Amino acid sequence: MIKKILRNERRVKRRRRVRGRIFGTIGRPRLSVFRSLNHIYAQIIDDEHGNTLVSASSLEQKIVQSKMQCAKEVGKILAVKALEKKIDTVVFDRNGYLYHGKVKELAESARAQGLKF
Repeated sequence: MIKKILRNERRVKRRRRVRGRIFGTIGRPRLSVFRSLNHIYAQIIDDEHGNTLVSASSLEQKIVQSKMQCAKEVGKILAVKALEKKIDTVVFDRNGYLYHGKVKELAESARAQGLKF
């Protein structure tokens, strides 16, 4: 139990440290990823105005697949929505999570759909 708490505390420290350097603009907004135990959420944010431009999650269309497949689908959906709004380049904010597993699948599927970061 203590190991789990320490892992999450380390993630939060990484998030705060990195978040000070990552800033999304209207020309190049920030793609933020949040991973819960059962679902994955992603949103594209304009930090200058504090607006969420595009969002997608595994809750949206009741994707009933493995967690990795859900992450891949969320990445595809997010990229398609972003390209419809003429957003083609973003800054990737993994929110302190390691670039591995669900976060990696989401990022690679978004790249495969044409989103650049």
